[in-house]
Amino acid sequence: MPTDEKATPVEAVGTVVPGLDALQKVGDIALPAGYKRIDGGDTAFARWLRRVELKSDTKVYLYDGRLKYNQSAQYAVLDIPIGNKDLQQCADAVMRLRAEFFYGQRKYDRIWFADNNGKKYACPAGADRARFEKYLETVYAWCGTLSLEKQLKKVQVFGAIQPGDVLIKGGSPGHAVIVMDVAANAAGEKIYLLAQSYMPAQSIHILKNPMDGALSPWYRAGNESVIVTPEWNFTQQQLRRW
Repeated sequence: MPTDEKATPVEAVGTVVPGLDALQKVGDIALPAGYKRIDGGDTAFARWLRRVELKSDTKVYLYDGRLKYNQSAQYAVLDIPIGNKDLQQCADAVMRLRAEFFYGQRKYDRIWFADNNGKKYACPAGADRARFEKYLETVYAWCGTLSLEKQLKKVQVFGAIQPGDVLIKGGSPGHAVIVMDVAANAAGEKIYLLAQSYMPAQSIHILKNPMDGALSPWYRAGNESVIVTPEWNFTQQQLRRW
């Protein structure tokens, strides 16, 4: 996991984006001219991710209610529970979104994650919300970037990126971000959105693109050897899929 960071109990400046107050869900984030959203092979998950609601408050909060020290990384904040413990960090946020997708469909048998030794932690069938949250706390305690990287499958060609894919560096420190949306133009050029939690546990948020302010929050799926995000760098070889 990334190293811990400072936090501040006083008011910090949130992200100010013209028109952001009109956004209600991820799929409302505007596309550059000439691009259309694509689903990839995991259509149901792609469309679910686009329906994830966004908060009107664009500030990122830690699990204990304090404001995150760095308020410059996020474009928008997902309306997804954080919990009140320092548990839902980077890989945990990725697992939370995948679990919520299946939980909403009552496909409990599809909700499982493995630890570093390959032991699977499965969601109890018919779990109510309280039991589901308790299950996720167990997952967060035993699974992380290293185990999730092992569980996911490597995407051989970065240009095949699709919603739901994960950029991940397993280990300590390690980090993981999830691809929330992908779009393409007539020439087949793709752009994508990324979301993360971080350390300490905090609001899951859509990341800005620090290398291209005009395209931000979208990232271009080009030939770059390094993918620079506000708080971590990845390589194209670190793209994984469920």
